[in-house]
Amino acid sequence: MRLRTGGLFLFSWLAVSQALAQQARPGVLSSDEISHAAPSVYFFRGQTATVQLRNTVGFRVEGDRLVLAGLVDTGGYSTDVKAKYQGFLITEVQLTVEGKELRPGQYGFGFSKEDEFLVMDVGANDLLRAPAHVDEKLQRPRPLRIQEDSSGYRLYAGRQWVNLKVE
Repeated sequence: MRLRTGGLFLFSWLAVSQALAQQARPGVLSSDEISHAAPSVYFFRGQTATVQLRNTVGFRVEGDRLVLAGLVDTGGYSTDVKAKYQGFLITEVQLTVEGKELRPGQYGFGFSKEDEFLVMDVGANDLLRAPAHVDEKLQRPRPLRIQEDSSGYRLYAGRQWVNLKVE
């Protein structure tokens, strides 16, 4: 009887251990992982906005550190802020965005009509501008998605995208 109980315990422990190991692998986060990690509201420029969880993406890097991006409801923001602010970007690691350095932190971001990616501090002050690429061949653009590629990750907003590389 003891042997069976011990065997069941060992089997259960191995199953849990394997599940945890799979969850902590570097790469694009699952929707379940996103729902546990993403904030439900985000503070930016003196207000809080509801996070669109269905339009929140992210990835994990070595050391179990996360990078998250999500769209927010910007209805209460002024027209000038809405013109450049679409969502939040939280990074626990240093990134390069199209070759430009971005330190760990919490930021606002947006893609412009002029195919530019803009990162702002929480006061809506511009910190980084980078050219965005446009993928005209993308068959099913989504409001926000992330895709791993050979040089890092692509953060897409519709057909526009920028490369995020972990430093």
